[in-house]
Amino acid sequence: MQPRSSRWWKFCFVQALTLVRVPLIFIFLAVSVFCGHPVPEFWFLVAFAAMILSAVTDLFDGYFARRFQVTSRLGAYADPMTDKVFYLTTFPTLVYLADRLGQHTHARVLLVLAILFLLRDKWVSLLRSLGALHNLSAKANWSGKARTLISFPTICVIYYYLQAPVDWCLRFHANLVYGLEGLSVAINLISIGVYTVRFWPALRAELRVPGGDNPEHD
Repeated sequence: MQPRSSRWWKFCFVQALTLVRVPLIFIFLAVSVFCGHPVPEFWFLVAFAAMILSAVTDLFDGYFARRFQVTSRLGAYADPMTDKVFYLTTFPTLVYLADRLGQHTHARVLLVLAILFLLRDKWVSLLRSLGALHNLSAKANWSGKARTLISFPTICVIYYYLQAPVDWCLRFHANLVYGLEGLSVAINLISIGVYTVRFWPALRAELRVPGGDNPEHD
């Protein structure tokens, strides 16, 4: 049994890992919007590092929560909330950057991808809320974790593709970027399906007409 003070510090550390994603991604937003075009190399590095750190913390908060045995309902709900802040901030920013570069078709694709991400999150939130009424766990399943593993690197690659200094030798080919965006679309659709199946009993129960005991309507 761990001492109470030790568990408290470990709990605070894990929660800080989860919540630090928000200020980090706001640093990325501020640089992208206010540092001009082309963005100076220093500020590009600041924004890119903030984005990567924000993504990496999502991989480690759950790991440390399990290792330190401080998993909690707060963490289970705070983690998807900070993920939503990440997506809600990065995707509109990427749309803005692509459009500013004259990549209007790419900006439209990113806009569709942003809408799909947000719709998926709202749908899963609804399903989790209904699931809570029927004592179904709100923990992320494999499709949510796969979505995170694919989406965070994809967003980082897109930003690098759009904003990296032109004289840098490392460049990503457009086909790689478009392929990752297509993969992100696929994993979001798969995740929607997986969560719908998982919470279908709760959704089906709530779709019944109140007071409708007539078997003809079952």
